[in-house]
Amino acid sequence: METWYYEVVSIDGDYANLKRTDIESDDIKLVARALLPPEIAEGSRLKYEMMTYSMECSPAH
Repeated sequence: METWYYEVVSIDGDYANLKRTDIESDDIKLVARALLPPEIAEGSRLKYEMMTYSMECSPAH
C-alpha cells in the first residue's frame, strides 16, 4: 500500500484543505476533520497510509 504526505493548508469548519508534499502538485484535497487527528492546525504535516491520517513529518526531498 502506498504512503502519501500532506500539509494542512487551511481549516474551514469541519473540513481541512490538504496539499500533497511528496509530489509536485497544486491540487488541494478537501477532507473531513473527523478523519484527521484532532490536534491538526494549519501547517501540520500528515501521513496517509492504510486509509488513515496521522501526524508525521514529510520525507526529505
